[in-house]
Amino acid sequence: MRQLKHGLTFTIIIALITGGKLMAIEEAKYNLVEKDGQFEIREYESYLLAEVKIEGSMEKAGSQAFRPLFNYISGTNRSQTKVAMTSPVSQEVAGEEIKMTTPVSQERDQDSWAVSFMMPANFTLETIPIPEDPRVQIREVPARLVAVIRYSGFWSEKAYAEHKAQLEAWIETQELVIAGPAIWARFNAPFTPWFLRRNEVQIPVTNKVVPQDAPLMKNK
Repeated sequence: MRQLKHGLTFTIIIALITGGKLMAIEEAKYNLVEKDGQFEIREYESYLLAEVKIEGSMEKAGSQAFRPLFNYISGTNRSQTKVAMTSPVSQEVAGEEIKMTTPVSQERDQDSWAVSFMMPANFTLETIPIPEDPRVQIREVPARLVAVIRYSGFWSEKAYAEHKAQLEAWIETQELVIAGPAIWARFNAPFTPWFLRRNEVQIPVTNKVVPQDAPLMKNK
């Protein structure tokens, strides 16, 4: 019941401030390296995020962060520039600032989440509008390799956890190394029927380093 209430609140907020229009058109650019059923390995180009960090539960963080992020792209910035809405809305564990190429623990040690909107590709760190709200931070995500599992259904922490575990198990079978925290990506407006939604768990990865004296292995 509590989960339904939080989801409904998030739906009402977005429906009111977007007038019922679909969220997002532009996505981060990537090359598809491998596809295995619902799993993919993608090679992403670098891109910018507008990000807000929220303390609290995973399911509340999205609705709490949405307003300052939406205000920012609606013109609450120093140049009063409106920024096009993009997809997905992403959410990940927030912690200390670390390079995404450094392996980190996948265990959460505090109830803190970073919720972000991807910025359109025409902006750079030099041209991106500066937020007026100090809660909104701009961050550049470097080019990287990402393992992905795609699924439909309701936005819930249970579904996220289940698919994250499946993706981690698949990553291990591919002999890849987890190189950053898992990201929960949502691509549709909340009023999209649950069975038509595109949801993803994304985990940055690197190829496993093979010792120089190890025998060569054929690619799968």
